[in-house]
Amino acid sequence: MTTTRFAPSPTGWMHIGNLRAALMNFCIARQQGGTFILRIDDTDQERSKPEYVDGILDALAWLGITYDRIEYQSKRLERYEAAKAQLIEMGRLYECFETPTELDLKRKKQLNMGKPPVYDRSALDLSEADKDRLREERGGSHWRFKLDWERIEWTDGILGDISIDAASVSDPVLIKESGQFLYTLASVVDDVDMGITNVVRGSDHVTNTATQIQMIRALGGTVPQFAHHSLLTGPQGEALSKRLGTLSLKDLKAKGIEPMSVMSLMARLGSADPVELRDTVQEIIDGFELGKFGVAPTKFDVLDLEPLTARINAAKPFDAVKDEVLALGVPAHLAETFWTVVRENITFMSDMAEWWTLFRDGAPALVDDEDREMIETAFSLLGEPAYTADTWAEWTNAVKEATGRKGKGLFMPLRKAVTGRASGPDMSNVMQLMQVKPRF
Repeated sequence: MTTTRFAPSPTGWMHIGNLRAALMNFCIARQQGGTFILRIDDTDQERSKPEYVDGILDALAWLGITYDRIEYQSKRLERYEAAKAQLIEMGRLYECFETPTELDLKRKKQLNMGKPPVYDRSALDLSEADKDRLREERGGSHWRFKLDWERIEWTDGILGDISIDAASVSDPVLIKESGQFLYTLASVVDDVDMGITNVVRGSDHVTNTATQIQMIRALGGTVPQFAHHSLLTGPQGEALSKRLGTLSLKDLKAKGIEPMSVMSLMARLGSADPVELRDTVQEIIDGFELGKFGVAPTKFDVLDLEPLTARINAAKPFDAVKDEVLALGVPAHLAETFWTVVRENITFMSDMAEWWTLFRDGAPALVDDEDREMIETAFSLLGEPAYTADTWAEWTNAVKEATGRKGKGLFMPLRKAVTGRASGPDMSNVMQLMQVKPRF
C-alpha cells in the first residue's frame, strides 16, 4: 500500500513553502487509495510550541487536506533510543566531542587547502580513556552516523537519476550534545517503522536523502521512492522564510484568501500545466501529476492568490453569503440585490463592508474642478431616496438636458461624485441601493 507523510516542525507558523510537500504527498496517497500520515517533528522541545501544532492542524483543515492518522515524534523517544543502540552495536554510530568553534576551524583549514569541508572522522581515533576525559571536560558529546564511502544512487521522481559520492559528504550528526534526536535519525526510524513508500520534499534535502538511504538500509528498511520538488522563491527570486508572517497560511486565511485559490495555485505552480481554478479538493487530487513538475526554482507571488479568490467569491450564490451580508446591517429586503451588485467588485468577502458603508452613508465626492458646476446642477436635479433601478437613467437624462454634457463627460463625473471612485458596479444598480442623497 502506498504510504506517504507530511512531517512539519512546529517551530513556526505553517508556511506556503511547507504546503508544497504536504499537498504533493497528500495527492499521491489519495490517488493510490493509500495512507497519508501527519507526523509532527517536535523533538526540539525548546522551539516546538503547542500553538504552532494547532496552527498546522488548522491550516490543513482549512485547505481540506485530510490525514489518516497523526504521529508525534516526541512520543517516540524510546524508539529512537533503541535505534541509537542498534546503530552503535553495528559500528555505524560514533561519539564525537568537537565544539562548533573547532568544527568551524577544521572546515576553514580544509577550504584553504582546497579540500572539501568534510568531517575528518578524528573522533574514531579516540580511545575509551580519551572519551572519558573529554566527557569529564566538556560534559557532553554528539553522535555521527558513519557513512559507507560509496556512491549512493537513486532515480528521483522529479530530478531523475541522482548519484552522490558519500565520501564527499560529512557523516551526519544524529544526536546533539543535549541528547536531542535530530531530524535525520527520527525521520529515518519513522519512515522505516511506518512503511513509508513515497517521500516528496524540497530539493534542499537531496544530500540528506543520500545519507538517509544508507541509514534506512542499515536499519533493515525499504528505501522509499524519493522526489525533490524545486524550492519556492519570491517574485524577484528572493528566498522565502518559514517565519515570514505574510506567507504563513494563518495570515493568508485571516486576510480572506480562499483555500481553493491556494490549493489550485500550489497544485500547478512549477509544473508544465497552467494554473486552473478548481472547485473541490478531489479535482486537485485527480489532476495532480508529479512528473510534470520541473527542477528550476519556482517563483511565488502572494498577489496571484487575489484574482483567484475574487473569482471564487464572485461565484458564490446568495444563500452561501446571506448571513455575512445581513451581519453588515443590510436590510433583508435589499440583501440579495446588494450581493448581486457587489459580488463582481470585491476580492475578499470583507470588502463588502466598504460597499455597504458607501450605500448607507454616502461617500466623499470625487469632483474635478472642471466638473464642479455640472455636479452642483446634477445634485440639484436629484431627489431624495428611495431610488429605483430607473433613477440613474432618468437622472442622467435630466442632467444632459440641463448641462449639455453627454457620454463619458457626463457619466464618469457623476459616478465619481456619487461613489467617490472611478470604477464599480453599474450605476443603475448603485443608485437603487443608495440610502442617502449624494452631496459634496
